[in-house]
Amino acid sequence: MNKISIEQYLEKVARFSDSDYGKMIREQFEDIQGASELAMLVAPSPEELEELKKAVAIMTPAEKQNADTLTDEQTERLAADAQIDPANLAIFLNGYALHCKRVS
Repeated sequence: MNKISIEQYLEKVARFSDSDYGKMIREQFEDIQGASELAMLVAPSPEELEELKKAVAIMTPAEKQNADTLTDEQTERLAADAQIDPANLAIFLNGYALHCKRVS
């Protein structure tokens, strides 16, 4: 079975972004400060989604092919190059890696 591409995974993650359902999910996972990072893979905020799109857009073909095995250092460098939150990119890439392992 072929794994889905990082672009396809991004589309999957984006499907509930800024929807009523997505907002409900995020509220369920909010912490005391209102953050809900764990819900990002189900319903990213519009800002988080734009950051993820930015990171995927600047990935090299090799990084896209091996996105499920990027190291912490590669993830941090990619986030710095894209000028985005490294924690959100790490959550996204870890979610992709888990998705790839689950369906393989």
